[in-house]
Amino acid sequence: MTDPSRTKRLAGLDIGTLTCRLLIADLLPGGQLREVRSDRRILRLGEGVDQTKQLSVTAMDRVLQCLKEWRKLIDIAQVDAVAVVATSAVRDAENRDEFLDRVKREAGFEVELISGEEEVGRTMLGIRSGLPTGVTNVLALDIGGGSTEFLLDCPGQPSIVRSINIGVVRLCERLLHHDPPTDGEVRQAREWVARETNAAVAGMDNYQTATLVGTAGTVTSLAAMAQKLPTYEPARIHNYLLQLTTIQDLERALLSRKKTDRAGLPGLESGREEVIAAGVIIIRTVMETLGMGSCLVSGLGLREGVVLHLASQGYV
Repeated sequence: MTDPSRTKRLAGLDIGTLTCRLLIADLLPGGQLREVRSDRRILRLGEGVDQTKQLSVTAMDRVLQCLKEWRKLIDIAQVDAVAVVATSAVRDAENRDEFLDRVKREAGFEVELISGEEEVGRTMLGIRSGLPTGVTNVLALDIGGGSTEFLLDCPGQPSIVRSINIGVVRLCERLLHHDPPTDGEVRQAREWVARETNAAVAGMDNYQTATLVGTAGTVTSLAAMAQKLPTYEPARIHNYLLQLTTIQDLERALLSRKKTDRAGLPGLESGREEVIAAGVIIIRTVMETLGMGSCLVSGLGLREGVVLHLASQGYV
């Protein structure tokens, strides 16, 4: 029989379009998380999905191999409960059931396929758990591989959620065909992002008074690059204030290089050399479109939110 006074250990997995993430954490009194083990891998599950509407066998195999490794880690950690979510690439794929069946059969995970709105809601749980004192009204920005989510979250008011089908993988595959992208491709990308951003915030009253908080790999990578970090340091990334002028400088540096020449730039995670071009275009255009001069970086997001949501289901 489980000791009710024992600290509960939970695991959350985020199967994303570009990146898969794992968090094993102990749930502390008051609902805080203490990390036991974490991992993230750029696996590009959504490669080609925008054109084919199919998850490729090769991409599924990559993710399955990772999930089987993580299954062993979770079993060794003796967790009390596990939650696994899949997002944009799996939502868009016509063969999603084949993939979800393989995950269950080969890795032993039941996967919840969440909507864009559910994704951003859980992302906000993660973000809210680590905001600095004094930040109350939040406009969250989550740039993923297949989609980008916006959430206006102000205490005492209903949250407003918007999801647009522009992510770093989708933008690369649809528009950024040259290396580096041509001026025409960048212009088309900006026009697309600006148009969708304006549509996303239509009806969002007072978003201009909220703090823009960015999460996920594009934003954390740019924060690491802004500080020229030789290795990823979560404590220096989380709650870093990324200025628009810095993003504009980084964009110029990134778009003037081929992806092979981006490798090794301080702070740029290996495997992100191609998609960081799309990512920096997205965040610069979003911030300019919204009139935001800075973005607070959150090192916490969907992965932590998945665990906190699991805790709210009866593990507190």
